[in-house]
Amino acid sequence: MKKLVLLRHGESQWNLENKFTGWIDIDLSKNGIMEAEAASKLLITNNFTFDIAYTSLLKRANRTLDICLNNMKLKDLEIIYDWRLNERHYGALQGLNKEKTAEKYGNEQVKIWRRSFDVPPPSLNLNNKMHPRFEKIYNNFDSKLLPSSESLKDTIKRFIPLWKESICLNIKLNKKVLIVAHGNSLRALVKYLDNLSQEEVISLNIPTGVPLVYELDDHLNPKKHYYLGDKTVIDKKLELIKSQGKS
Repeated sequence: MKKLVLLRHGESQWNLENKFTGWIDIDLSKNGIMEAEAASKLLITNNFTFDIAYTSLLKRANRTLDICLNNMKLKDLEIIYDWRLNERHYGALQGLNKEKTAEKYGNEQVKIWRRSFDVPPPSLNLNNKMHPRFEKIYNNFDSKLLPSSESLKDTIKRFIPLWKESICLNIKLNKKVLIVAHGNSLRALVKYLDNLSQEEVISLNIPTGVPLVYELDDHLNPKKHYYLGDKTVIDKKLELIKSQGKS
């Protein structure tokens, strides 16, 4: 049996402020740092170790990974940074408060933008300075790859090639893999692994800073999955996520 560990970054400052973050490069909050510390302790307590780690190009995921690896004393493993693990691009919603956005557009519309499968938020204007084409880290990217807005369907489309061309191969080579990414990039993978319907994925939420373990057979079909940690704490985090987009 092969194990894969998924970890959503600890709470970011904009998570704390209930803002749409997307590709904006926001750091962890103080609580997010503590969540990353707690995640590393859970991994240590449950005897996890890793050979390779994947993460996005965004600092909130990178810092969460760094905290975990430092606490686990894993200094020599390979780290792959890939834009395809970035959070879903929230378009023109980025930087807006979720509750105030729900007051303006309605709870149902915001739920569709946040959790639906194929409905992207309003697009970010190409001349908006928050567009990724103005970020130095993406200067060498094909401009066609840089989104102005994304649905979960779009996020899956960019993520799954990375899964097939790299992550899968390393798991099949019996490498112990850790993925530290974001709510929607991880939702994309969970939908793919568990073959969730478009309706089922709407209610799927992933809490910050809680390791999610997948046990896979030799063909990488999931046999079971579970979170590490206290169920009461995890349930409270999930309820908080559900309430974020409501007026």
